[in-house]
This record gives sequence, structure tokens and C-alpha cells, in this order.
Amino acid sequence: MENFISDLAIILISAGIVTLLFKRLKQPLVLGYIVAGFLAGPHMPYTPSVSDMTSIHTWADIGVIFLMFTLGLEFSFKKIVKMGVGPIIAACSVMFCMMSVGSMVGHFFGWGSMNSLFLGGMLAMSSTTIIYKAFDDLGLRQQKFASEVLSVLILEDILGILLMVVLSAVAVSRQFEGMALVGSLLQLGFFLILWFVVGVYVIPIFLRKAHRLMNRETLLVVSIGLCFLLVVVAQKAGYSSAFGAFMMGSILAETLEAEQIERVVSPVKDLFGAIFFVSVGMLVDPAVLATYWLPILVICLAIIAGQAVFGTTSFLLSGQPLRIAVQGGFSLAQIGEFAFILASLGTTLGVTSDFLYPVVVAVSIITTFFTPYMIRAARPTYQWLERIVPANVMQRLAERGTKAAPTIAHEEGVWKRLLTALVSQVGAYLTLSVAVILISFSVLLPLSRALLGHWWGNAVCGLLTLIVSSPFLRAIVMRKNHSEEWKELSRQGRLHRMALWITFVLRYAIAAAAVYYVFNFLSPLWWPWHVAAAIAVVGLFIASRQTKWISIKMERTFLQNLRSREARALADGTEPGYAGRLTNRNIHIAELEVPDNSAWAGRRLCELAFSHEDGVMIAAIVRGAHRINVPDGEAMIFPTDRIEVIGSDDSLQHFQQRMQSEQTAYPLAASRLQLRRLLIRQGSPFIGLALRDSNIRSAYHCMVVGFEDGDGNIIPATAERVILRNDVLWVVGEDDHLTTLRSKAREVVTEWGRG
Repeated sequence: MENFISDLAIILISAGIVTLLFKRLKQPLVLGYIVAGFLAGPHMPYTPSVSDMTSIHTWADIGVIFLMFTLGLEFSFKKIVKMGVGPIIAACSVMFCMMSVGSMVGHFFGWGSMNSLFLGGMLAMSSTTIIYKAFDDLGLRQQKFASEVLSVLILEDILGILLMVVLSAVAVSRQFEGMALVGSLLQLGFFLILWFVVGVYVIPIFLRKAHRLMNRETLLVVSIGLCFLLVVVAQKAGYSSAFGAFMMGSILAETLEAEQIERVVSPVKDLFGAIFFVSVGMLVDPAVLATYWLPILVICLAIIAGQAVFGTTSFLLSGQPLRIAVQGGFSLAQIGEFAFILASLGTTLGVTSDFLYPVVVAVSIITTFFTPYMIRAARPTYQWLERIVPANVMQRLAERGTKAAPTIAHEEGVWKRLLTALVSQVGAYLTLSVAVILISFSVLLPLSRALLGHWWGNAVCGLLTLIVSSPFLRAIVMRKNHSEEWKELSRQGRLHRMALWITFVLRYAIAAAAVYYVFNFLSPLWWPWHVAAAIAVVGLFIASRQTKWISIKMERTFLQNLRSREARALADGTEPGYAGRLTNRNIHIAELEVPDNSAWAGRRLCELAFSHEDGVMIAAIVRGAHRINVPDGEAMIFPTDRIEVIGSDDSLQHFQQRMQSEQTAYPLAASRLQLRRLLIRQGSPFIGLALRDSNIRSAYHCMVVGFEDGDGNIIPATAERVILRNDVLWVVGEDDHLTTLRSKAREVVTEWGRG
């Protein structure tokens, strides 16, 4: 325990000192954490070193959990769906290209097929946490290209989970086995749908029930508890802890408490995130750098050049203009936490060499150092391209993405809308049904057999399984059968009606197959009897009014939870209808939070003159649960206000920097109040004046709290109380203001006492 405390002290002290220096030098704090880790690591003999690296790795893993949790809070699955196909194209393209580059580098050095394959996987994904932190430190998170980059990074993290599954299957079998790979992907999809659907249904209900009992402390404890709950579940299912944390963040992002959770978790995330980056710096081994300096150098150059070229090209393929494409491609030029996870996976499975992990760590450190400089180099590179690229080509590339997106709803066919809804709903309800069956067979069946015997236990377990899954099975068959799309297609002719009935029969067969599986597993009867019973049971579910009511109620609750934030925004009149149009142009909207000690606090918008000073406009001010849309010049800014600002990238960046720099430092003396006793003598200018007319509050910034009577008791002061000769006033104020009051009445005030 003593070593643990001393190690943690070394980490935090070194991180604090080095990051203060980096802050002074205006460098990203991520680099400072890594340098602090190297200084506190076991490979630096001239500074105090950490003695137990195992515990530090544990803290670092917790740091990754919190970082992925907060990322999930900001980028929910619903937001990702709304992104469209652009980020998907960019993420898939850049991952495929960088994986190919990594594999070719591994084969070039003769490291073997498995080492090369895993190296390609490590180079395929950029570091979400590092880029996220670098954007924060450089004040770039509010720029348009940053949102595009972060969208691609989130998709890379999701695809990274798929990549881990694929590499695990390949590592176990030592070859690509199609069926095993498909099975692993189906299992992953099953868990994704199950966790998301159950989470969105259950967690908002729980938070609403416990709303009255929630304060900042309990909300912090509950949200972190939920995060670690899904982390444990993800690990039990064979997935990484980071994946579970990201999933819980995405689920909580759909709740009304998402913003509050993000605010209370942020300090904890910053602490453990710092420990994570410090631990990465501790892994830097100069001996490894000396032995494998050439491969490390080549891999670093491959990442920087590959991401600059392929990353830019991928963003162009996704429909982004050249400026945003260059900025996005240059921002991805590093590897991070997923590379460490894949390296550990390869080492655990015994398919990669021992040297690969330290090489990847060294490459990650070096590329992380270059990340802020690559981000800053994007603009000069774009300006250079403007000079060498023909004007007509440059104009076409620069105008990409500036046109407003067409209205998709009018262009989509009715069949497309219907089939999309059917596939998503059948997938969700079938997942829930399968989950009920699996849980019932693994938990309920052994218990019922132990209590009731084999066959009676089977009967009870089967009956309860069918009852619980009945709303889901009914929804598989009956959802969308009375929708507007279904009615419109029914009116378009016999062929359309026949196709609709085919979809109905297929869904009926899927539901019957689930019921058949239950009968076949629990009953010894001949299989045709199981088929007939399954068809009859599904028909009974369809005819049951009780099952219909439960199914509709559950779906309405789920959709209500999923759309709760949008519903509240619409109810309050706070839905920013202009946002979708602005994001397709050079100007866009960003949300910023006013610092606690901002010098703007208490000042009106007309005094601050943001449009003149920064070239931005204030669209809304969000203060707690209240929102002021399109505020006028008399509206005031207060600490912790969230303000929605409209402007270009440059103007928003200038505005954010000025907001962070213009902060008030409150001296200690100015915050201390003194309580003193003032005796009114003959000739005082206050004699005969009511307290409200004495100007003690307005002129001297002091407050009279009471009058002392003859017995020494304090009588509360009122505005109508007239000050008389020999009155004793008890006055509150700051030292300098009390001194001014005394000097002003020096000729008549003869006695001051201290309370």
C-alpha cells in the first residue's frame, strides 16, 4: 500500500510540474503527460521512478474506460446514424488503406504474416483519446473539420471492435475461416442490439424514478456504477472494457441527464485520463528504440505520410471539400490506445513476437508528439495546394459539400422506407426474443428442474419463456402492417399486395422458428408436432389483445426514451432548426460554456459586442433548464452559461480563445468581509436620514445589518429606520470599503469596534 501511494504521488507530481511547463509553452497537455511518464518511468535513472508498474496499468485501464465513456456521452448511436454515409465511407477507406500499409511494412522487414497482419490492424485506427485531447488543448473542437474527424474516429472505434473479433478468429485458427468469422460478427451484432435496446428502455425509466433523489454526488456515483456494470458485462462476453464503457456512454447520451452526467464525470475523466497518458510514457524504453530504430522510423513515416495522403483522399471520397479533407487527414496521423489493445491481444494469444509491443508503443509516442504539429501543418499544406493545383480543379474541390443536401424523404421509395423499418424492427425484436430464450435456458431451466423435476421443470420454463417473449414475437409479425407505407403499397396493385404478404409470411416464419426452438429443446415429441404447435402459438399471440397492448406500450416507452431530448427541446421551443442548414456551409453553430471566473459574467451582450470584436453571433443562451433563444442586447452572460455561437472556423476559434483568456483573478483580500461597529456622534452627516437615504450601501459598498440597543442586543435594520445621534450601527463590508467609510466621516466618527 505504501508503494502504491508513493507511486501515485510520483505520477501526479511529475504530471503536474511538466504539464504546467507545457501549458506555459502553449503545447498540448497530452505531450506533457507522456514526457512526465518517461521521467517517472523505470527507464529514467536520474529521477524518482515508479516501483510497481502493475498497479499503474490498472489505473491506466480505468483512464481508458472513462475516456471512452465520455466519448460515448458526446457521440450517441443516434447521432452517428444522422451523419449519413460520408463518415462511414471515410472511416472504411482510411482503415483499409492504413491496414494495407502496415502489412506491407511488416512483410518488408520479414516479420511474418501474423506480425504483419496485427501491425496492419494497429496502424488502421487513429487514437480517439489523443486527438480529442489535442483538439481540446488547441481550441479546435468547435471547428467544422473537428466534428467530421471525431465522427470518423467513433466509427473507427466501432470498426475496431469488429477488427479485434476478426483478428482473434484468425489468430485462433491461423487462417481465415468464413463460418467462424461470420459467427463472431453475428454474436457481436447480437450483443450490440441487445445492450442498446435494453439500455435505452431500462436506464431512462430508472433515472426518471430516481430523479428526486439525485444530486451531483449521487448522479456521479450512479453513472459511474452503470458504466462499470456494462464494462463487466462486456468483459464476460469476451469484449474489451473500453467497448462496454463506450456503449454505456452512448445509452446515457439518449437520456435527459446526459449533459449533467458529462459535467460531473469530467473531473474524474481528466484525472484518470492523465494517469493513462503518463503510463504510456512510462513504457518508452530507450534500449528498444536503439535496437529497432529503423523499423520505428519507417513505421512513423508510413503513418504520417499514409494518413496525410489516404486520410485526405478518404475525406474527399466522403464528399468533404478539400480544406476539411486536408485538415481531417492530417489530424489522423497517429496511433493510440487501440494499438495497445491489439498488441496485448496478439501477445496473449501467442501469435505476435515480443518486440512488437514496445515497437508499437514507441511509434505511438513519436506520432503523438507530432500530432499537434500535423494538425497545425494542415492549413499551410492547403495553401500550398491552392498554389500548385489548377484553378478549375481547385474550385471544384473547394466547393464540395457546400450545397445543401437534398430532401431525402421525397427521393426515397415507399418500399425502401418500409423494408428499412421492417429489417430494423425485426432485428431488434428477434434479438430480444433470443436473449429471453438464452437467459431462460441458462438460468431458469436448471432452477425449475431442481425444484419440480425434469419434465415439469421443462414445462414451467417453456411456458414462462413464451409468455415473456410473446410481445416481441407478436411485434415481429404485426409491426408496420397498418402503416401508411403498407396502405399506400396495397393500393398500387396485385403484385405489391403479393409482395407485402410475402414479407408477412417470412416474419411469421421467423417468429414460429423461435417458438419451435423452445418446443424442440424442451419437448420429446415428434418435430411435425413442434412445427404445428409453433404456428398455433404465434397465431395465439397475434390474436391476444393483452399481448398487443403490452407490445405497443413497450415500443412507445422505448421510442419516448430514445427521443426524450428532442421532445424536450421541441416542447421548450429550443430545437435549432437552422443547424442543419448551417453545417453545410462555411459558417456553423458551436456550443461553448462560459468559465466560472469569466470576466464577461454579469455583462450585457451589447457591452461585449461579440459581432464586432469576434465576428460571431449569439444564437441562444442556455442557463440550467432555461433557454433564451435569439437574445437581445440587454441579455446578460453568467458563469457556466452554455452559449450557442454562429460563425466561421476562424471567428469561433478566436472567440473561444478570448473567452478562455479573459478571466478574472479574485484576490483573497477582496473576498473577505468584516463585521464592525460604528458609533454615530454629534455632527455626523448620517443623523436624521433614513437608512435607504444614507447611501451607505451605494456610495460605500457596505451594508448595515442592525442597530444595537441599550442592552447590547442587535435589532435588524430596516430601510425606514432613521439614524439618530449615539446610534450604534453594525456594518458589513470589505476592509478597503470600511476604511473609506471611516475616512469620509473621520471628523465625526470617533469609535470603531470590531465584532
